[in-house]
Amino acid sequence: MAGNPVFLGFWKIFRWIVLVVAIFVIFQILGRPPRPTLSMTPQEAKQQAQSFDQKLNELARRERKEAHFTSDEVSAAYSQQLTGSAEPATGQQKPPELTPNSQVAENTPVRQVDVDFHGNELTGQFAANVYGKDVYITISGRLASKDGYATFNPTGFKVGNLSIPVSLVNDALQKKLAEPENREKLKLPDFIRSIRIENGELVVEEKN
Repeated sequence: MAGNPVFLGFWKIFRWIVLVVAIFVIFQILGRPPRPTLSMTPQEAKQQAQSFDQKLNELARRERKEAHFTSDEVSAAYSQQLTGSAEPATGQQKPPELTPNSQVAENTPVRQVDVDFHGNELTGQFAANVYGKDVYITISGRLASKDGYATFNPTGFKVGNLSIPVSLVNDALQKKLAEPENREKLKLPDFIRSIRIENGELVVEEKN
């Protein structure tokens, strides 16, 4: 059968189909999807990060019951923490930990974070270097809190431009988040009662 011209012709077609599909998948995975938020200038990012710090400090000092953060503020604060360039605003103390510190950033391959809030969901895009190539992970879901811990239920997941069914990801993600060392990282600071995404903003409530 191997020498049958019909079989050989079919095999060549099948081989090229597999090759084209493989190339398509690779390009979809390595492709850069649209960023969920618009790029900010360094000065704008600094101002947004300082606004984030100021609101968080006011919560910690019990000067406000609730704080609303925009996606720009969260993205800027997170990115500056990853690069270790975060600076408190003039006259402000260093804010309590609500985003990863620079030591964590040094031990993680993630080097870029963009966050967007829409409705009651968030979309986060993370860039990581894998074998010398930038791979972009985009995940959407609902952020909330329960019993003093942050919770996250994904509603969408993409690697590059390739969409992955949430059902293939959620169980593994929840198991990973439930591991003791990871669950402890989801514990809310003592002064925070709850967090949630609402009307396109991150809402943080102070604990009475």
